[in-house]
Amino acid sequence: MNLENGEKGSNSVPTVLYEDADVVVIDKPYGWLTHADGYNDAPTVVEWLCEHAPEARGVGEPGYSPKGVALDRSGIVHRLDRETSGVLILAKNQAAHQMLKQQFKEHGVYKEYRALTYGRLNDRWGTINRSIGRSAKDHRRRSAERGAKGVLREAITDFERIGVGEYKGEPFSYVKLIPKTGRTHQLRVHLRALDRPIVGDMLYGMHKQEKSNNLDLNRLALHAHILTIALPNGKTERFIAPVPPQIEAAAERIAE
Repeated sequence: MNLENGEKGSNSVPTVLYEDADVVVIDKPYGWLTHADGYNDAPTVVEWLCEHAPEARGVGEPGYSPKGVALDRSGIVHRLDRETSGVLILAKNQAAHQMLKQQFKEHGVYKEYRALTYGRLNDRWGTINRSIGRSAKDHRRRSAERGAKGVLREAITDFERIGVGEYKGEPFSYVKLIPKTGRTHQLRVHLRALDRPIVGDMLYGMHKQEKSNNLDLNRLALHAHILTIALPNGKTERFIAPVPPQIEAAAERIAE
């Protein structure tokens, strides 16, 4: 399989931000799956990694789809949603995988995102401390609101409002998000709970999206911007995936 030209419908491929004998750090494009999910035929980071660094094949832990189908998760330490772009670290050997995975498990990693939301976020900064369970209305979704079912897991997100303004008469906010925990869809769920879902979020913001100009974006306005983590070589590094031009341009549209 050749992914150099972004086959399977993607118009870009991962950009390598850093690489050594143990890890590869990439800027994942919007529209790419981190690993196969058993449903979508989108390009995956795993496929790209196994071509880029064949020694990474088989590294890590196996995964399974909800239907019990085995999924290749070679090199995957953490994941980004298909709709989210940004910085992702991958392991090239088992020792590196275990060392990196432990840091994520112990919340020893600094992650910083950029997002655009519907509506004005009133507070300049703050912390969203809302446990997350499963939605009682849609099995695909998580929920941090009343009525969430199943096990409720602690979820904490710090935020800072970078900008706020209007575009074509509609209010939006530009925010920095720092997750302190790593729950599935955490940032999307937390902003939905504030009734400030992320622009372009078809899963958590459909009620806003259908009536909005969406800042003329055709993607989810969420990007993993910064990752700070200790590497197997003993150094702690800060990796930055530049904010995509589409999101930067949208943020400029609401600048006051």
